[in-house]
Amino acid sequence: MKEDIYQILKKGERKNIEFKSALGDEHLLKDRKERLSSQMKYRLKTGGGKAYYIIGVSDDGQVVSQSKEEFEKTLDTIKKLAEGISARIIEVERYNENGFFGRVTIEENNSEKGIKEHITIGTIGHVDHGKSTLIGTLLTGMEDDGIGKTRIFLDFLPHEIERGLTAEITHAVFGFKGEERIYLKNPLNKKEVADLIDRSTKIVSFVDCPGHAPWLRTTVRGILGQRVDYVLLIVASDDGVTPITKEHLGIALAMDIPLIVVITKIDKVSYEEAKKVISDVSTLLRRVGKVPLNVKDKETAQNISKKVSERFLIPIIKASSITLEGLDILNELFLNLPEKTNEELYKKPFLMYIDKVYKVRGAGTVVTGRVKQGIVKKGQELMLGPINDRYEQVSCQSIKQHHLIQTKGEVGDILGIAIKGIDADLIKRGMVVKDENGESKPVREFLAEVFILNHPTRIREGYEPIIHLETISETVTFEKIYNQEYLSTGDRALIKMKFKYNGYHLSEGDKFIFREAKSKGIGGIKKIL
Repeated sequence: MKEDIYQILKKGERKNIEFKSALGDEHLLKDRKERLSSQMKYRLKTGGGKAYYIIGVSDDGQVVSQSKEEFEKTLDTIKKLAEGISARIIEVERYNENGFFGRVTIEENNSEKGIKEHITIGTIGHVDHGKSTLIGTLLTGMEDDGIGKTRIFLDFLPHEIERGLTAEITHAVFGFKGEERIYLKNPLNKKEVADLIDRSTKIVSFVDCPGHAPWLRTTVRGILGQRVDYVLLIVASDDGVTPITKEHLGIALAMDIPLIVVITKIDKVSYEEAKKVISDVSTLLRRVGKVPLNVKDKETAQNISKKVSERFLIPIIKASSITLEGLDILNELFLNLPEKTNEELYKKPFLMYIDKVYKVRGAGTVVTGRVKQGIVKKGQELMLGPINDRYEQVSCQSIKQHHLIQTKGEVGDILGIAIKGIDADLIKRGMVVKDENGESKPVREFLAEVFILNHPTRIREGYEPIIHLETISETVTFEKIYNQEYLSTGDRALIKMKFKYNGYHLSEGDKFIFREAKSKGIGGIKKIL
């Protein structure tokens, strides 16, 4: 059932709803047309292939008193914009109250079903706090048995299953069709997962990260390399806040990623014990300037979902994978969390950092990662590298998204791309596959502004930590510290850095973490040298 147009005017623009006062021929000129087309693609994507344009109203929802001729001109312009991006108008509702206004329903006009809302959530937290079990239960709607019945859907390696500890990044996905959750009977069944992707209007991808201290490097790779939109920090009510909890929280905050806290295993503790853990987590969040909110119902989850992406409000939700308590609240939150993809990223050349490389029988070499910008299509010529400070030309043979064969992939998608034209043994994590027309100069040196989060002594020129940027994990040298002799905890400075072994694809504005033993800092690239 469609929402009443007067309610839309009160609530304002959101997701797949756009307000337009008036459009004309001048909006079909190149620059304006490109911007408006990009905007329409974005609205279609967030609406799962359908968008609503409310025309004849201002940005704040006020009717602008258009004549009938002006209304029809705006409608005609929208029609031409839609045709230019393989979409079409399927319905027009007209109103005349102090001027003409109306609702225009636009629908994707092809059979690829490629435009879907998609968010990626990273799960972090201490070992044995129930991260994988919670995701397994969310995927299936199935109650856990307390000994790993649903966790097994996420732990793939033999020693992971045996010990119940996640050691490698694993991916999982579920979907919504409209407001209805789609559950999986068996998340390990590739055909069932592919069917879910095909049917869903909104996809939620999970990146499940290890919680054991020795695998911190892998956790960082999961958060940065997969470019997660949100982070789910898991805290077990029977264990509470641990040093690893604080470590993982610090990484999420340092990278400025919106955060959600889930208090798991509440079936194992009393009300007072759970309350104590929530209080401890809330105190921790307040110390870093955040506002914790104990979310107890679906209505609150829906109301605060947009505020989560602003990074100030942190929802705390109690949950149990055994009794399923709290999972309805999580589902409501996931349904309403906004996609974080920037419209401008669609117009940039395709770029994806490589996380894993496979040799697949029948497909050849397959590289996986999350698309940072642009769109890639089957058959497209691409560049891969840097390899020995240069890029090699490859071709995109096929594309898969969570086992579903696609004809294209776009910003935010986690993809497996089969490529031809290069030996798989030459490809390493941290390389990129990108549009052949994009910038192609490998970077060894750059200027970065850094902040020292923790260091037991002093950092001087020549310091060599490991930098984590996207899927890159590489030793860098602090070649020059500007305007300071040394750095200590809490210091901020401009540093000239150099990769010790290889050049990589970098861009100004990229954020990173660097660490070495008990030392840790964050930074951002200011200038490529």
